[in-house]
Amino acid sequence: MQLKHVLTICPYCGCGCGIYLEVLDGEIIRTIPSKTSPVNQGRLCIKGWSAHEFVVSPKRLKRPYLRKQEKLHEASWDEVLDFTASRLREIREKHGPDSIAFLASAKCTNEENYLLQKLARAAIGTNNIDHCARL
Repeated sequence: MQLKHVLTICPYCGCGCGIYLEVLDGEIIRTIPSKTSPVNQGRLCIKGWSAHEFVVSPKRLKRPYLRKQEKLHEASWDEVLDFTASRLREIREKHGPDSIAFLASAKCTNEENYLLQKLARAAIGTNNIDHCARL
């Protein structure tokens, strides 16, 4: 039996609380607050305490899928990204950039959310971007 503690950042909001994931034989079993983190100083909110649960959820998607003829089919990352880029390009050309909107996630880092707004504004040309934590 091998037990280890992996230091990481809580994925639930932009605060950046330090947490340890307790890993037993390669499986995450629990979240523990980092007492030395200057952000949370050994404390966690209710979401932080359960930060590991979505990782081990049987409902979690682990591979990309594309819908073909009303059914989901497993696909490669290249196939999914190419399809997404071509559909966004198609929609923008046909209906204009403001026909596309983006919804950022509280489970992303501030840096990832910043990149999403750059994609929306610089690449697509829309200001239609919001964040789920604000809803």
